[in-house]
Parts: sequence; structure tokens; C-alpha cells
Amino acid sequence: MTRSPGFLRRKWRLCLVLAGVLTVVAVIARPLLHLGTTVYRDDDTRAPLPAGYLDDASRMNATPMNEVFAVPADAEEAERLLADLLGRATREGLKVSVAGTRHSMGGHTLYPGGIAVDMLPFRTMGLDEEREFLTVGAGAVWKDVIAYLDASGRSVGVMQSNNSFSVGGSVSVNCHGWQYGAPPIASTVESLRLMLADGSIKRCSRTENAELFSVVLGGYGLFGIILDVELRVVPNERYRLEQFVVPATQGFETYEREVASHDGVAMVYARLGIVPDDFLNEVILTVFTPDPAPDGSLAALLEPEMIALRRTVFRGSVGSDYGKELRWMAEAQLQPHLKDSHFTRNQLLNESVEVFENRSADSTDILHEYFVPRAGTAAFVKAVQRIVPAHGADLLNVTVRYVTEDTDTVLRYADGPMFAFVMLFNQARSAAADTAMSAMTRELIDASLAHGGRYYLPYRLHASREQFERAYPMSTRFFELKRKYDPNGIFRNRFYETYGPEIR
Repeated sequence: MTRSPGFLRRKWRLCLVLAGVLTVVAVIARPLLHLGTTVYRDDDTRAPLPAGYLDDASRMNATPMNEVFAVPADAEEAERLLADLLGRATREGLKVSVAGTRHSMGGHTLYPGGIAVDMLPFRTMGLDEEREFLTVGAGAVWKDVIAYLDASGRSVGVMQSNNSFSVGGSVSVNCHGWQYGAPPIASTVESLRLMLADGSIKRCSRTENAELFSVVLGGYGLFGIILDVELRVVPNERYRLEQFVVPATQGFETYEREVASHDGVAMVYARLGIVPDDFLNEVILTVFTPDPAPDGSLAALLEPEMIALRRTVFRGSVGSDYGKELRWMAEAQLQPHLKDSHFTRNQLLNESVEVFENRSADSTDILHEYFVPRAGTAAFVKAVQRIVPAHGADLLNVTVRYVTEDTDTVLRYADGPMFAFVMLFNQARSAAADTAMSAMTRELIDASLAHGGRYYLPYRLHASREQFERAYPMSTRFFELKRKYDPNGIFRNRFYETYGPEIR
């Protein structure tokens, strides 16, 4: 039977439609299946610690404690009870560690059999609007600080990229952020009050007890208990976002053109692509510049949006090459739709690490950070491209930030302008995985040192003593001052036990 031309055309159109539908289904089925599987598996299976134990964000440092002391919120009562506590620790030969949210990863807030001082209840705040200073208790977390300052049109000068950390903890590790052209947080500290091992309280600044000031900032809780801090604040502003997706070889050219040659850039970070087939060969540069609304208004501070989707895309990259490709594709292709979007400074800082945290009982996410001067960055990235795949490590993220010289602290990581490479790895929670991570870490530290860089101290204590002393030759002076201000060694933690001069 002969078919009419109209019938054949309709049949051909139907075939094309079916082919198109099948193509669309094939394109979307895999990402939907991948994301659905990620959601299904993303249960919180973490087990509670045994009674009497504490851990930190690594979930690799479960430590038996003699006592946990939660500091009262009332300043007068807190100071009296802390002095009593330190007197008792001295008499009984106990050691004291100090903690906020415990987001360090090397036992910096822990000492076996010691007394853990929990500073989180100590979080009072007061703003001097004329001088533009915030006085804040060491236990306050940045989420609360941001909300408090937002109400007065102010913002934080320097902090990490997330709001989950405590002020005292941030000062103790001398954190940095993605505030462009800024030194670490020490540069924003006008003064602080510190309780020494003998229970006395000293106000420390660049002009008063300046030596103590320089070691408490970035001192990892080894010199005393930071009670409160006076921080310089800045205006909350409306920023315009621009992003540039370029080959990594053009990263610095783009940075010079879009950032370094412009006045007024406020916040900047870059993210390197981690797709295995194109490892670290592509970069997304994200730039925020002030762009006030015509009426000068600022948007209300809100909770972050699309948390569930963003978490699923991120957690879906764990152990999955396809998940890493999907995440990078989503971020890179989203770029044109974000162009000229607007955010307040406080909104950008108001995101919790819990959005992306690992909730598995079997694995953990471990941070690394390396500081490299510009002249060494290309060679350092080439070394990372070789080292990480050779160890079969599961790298989830590489963010690059720019930090200027730290002139305030003794144990400084930025003795000049540095590019900070912040890396997040997933690993099993086992001794074997920790040993494997240690071997890779030492190679990465060597690569950083070989190119004039350093590594950041708040993470796993995998560096050898020789690497630590090469990266931080000023540690000799640091530990001399430790003995001067804490002669009985009351303040202790695993960091000191690993690298302190008495431990050989």
C-alpha cells in the first residue's frame, strides 16, 4: 500500500519529536538520578561521643576530658569562676584547653585528661558607633555578630567565609577571609582582654602589653583565656557581583584586569575546577564591587537560599567524578545568570558551614590551606596537579584568596602578600586513611615551602617538626614567650604537644 506524502511527513515529524523527547530524557535522567541518590544517602549517621569525651571538626580527635567548664554569660561571675578554675588547675596539676565551636582539626582545643573551657556562653556585644568598634565576648559566633551589626548598618571587617565560628576561635587562629586587600583578622583587633594562668586580667593592644598582644593573636589558646575583643567594624554595603570563567593559564591576567587594576573592589575569591579529566585547569573568578542602590537602601538580612539543592550538588561530588563534573558545569553555566546580581556584605558572610558539612559516620572532610607568594603560584599548582592524583585523594574544593601582609602577630603565615589555596578533602575516618592523608599533606607542604610559601596551622597535625620549623622559624620566639607568660604550662593542647619545645 502506498503511503501519502502527508502521512510520511507526519510520521517523520513524530519520529523527530520522539527522538527529541528521548534525548531530553537521556540528558536529564542521569543528573536527576545522581542527585536523587545523593539525597537518599545523605542521612546524618554520626554517632554521639562517649560520655566524658570531646572532639573537633575533624572527627578524628575524640579525647577523654577530666572536666568541661561552661563559662557563665555574666562577665563578673565568669571572671571570678575562671580565676578559681585556673587556681584549682594549678594546685591539682591539671591542664586547661580553651574552645568555642571547635572548628580546628588538630586537637588545638583539646588536651587528654584536662579541663576544657567552653567559651560559647560568653557572648555579650556592644557597639561604639562613634569610634566604629565592636566589643564582643569571645564566645560569640559570627552569625550573631553579623545580625547585631546589620541592625546598625555595619559589618565585620575580616572574618572567614562562614558564620559558624566563634570570635575567640577566629582570633586565636588569626583567620583571614575573602575581603580583598586585607591582612588577617589581627589587623582589625584594637584590643583584647586576656586572663593569664594566675587569674590576672590584662588588656592587650599595640601599645599596651604589646608583646602579649602579638602572641595571643594566632596563639591557639596557649597564653591565656581571651575574654573579649574590641574589633574595628566597617559599613555594610551593597555589592554588585561579576564572575569570569577562564582557563587557569589566564587566571592572573583576568585577576590583573578585573581586580588588581580597579579601585574599590571589596571581596574576591577564585575557585579552581576539580574535574579529574581537566584537573585545576579552569577557574571561576568571583568579584564584588560596591554598587549602592539609587535610594541608598540595603536589603534585609536573610537566611541563604536554595540550601537543600546546593548541599545536594556539593555532597554529590564526594567520591564521584560525574558529581564533580555536574557541580562544575552548574557553577560555570550559572555565571551568566548571576552577572550584575546584588548582595549586601552581611548577606555574603551569613552562611553556615553546616550547609555543606559531612554527616556520615564513615567519612570526614578535612581542610588544608597553603599560602604562596604570587611568583610561586603557577609552580605550586603544577605540583598539586601531580601530588593529589598520585595519592588518589578525593579533593572536593579549591578556593583561592588574596591575603596581604600581617604585621601584628609573631606566628604569622603572611609575611608578605600571599595567595591562599584552601582545599577540602574527603577521607575515611580510619587510621589508615589518616596515614595516607599525612603522607600527601607532607608532600603538599614541601611544595609550598619550595615556592616560598607556608601552610596553615589549625588543621591536622601532619607536618613533621622539621617542616613546622622551616615554615615558622619564628616559632622559637613564640615558645619562648609561652614559657614567659605561662611558666607552669597550664594552657595545653595537642598542637603544643606535637610541636612544643618540651616534646622531643
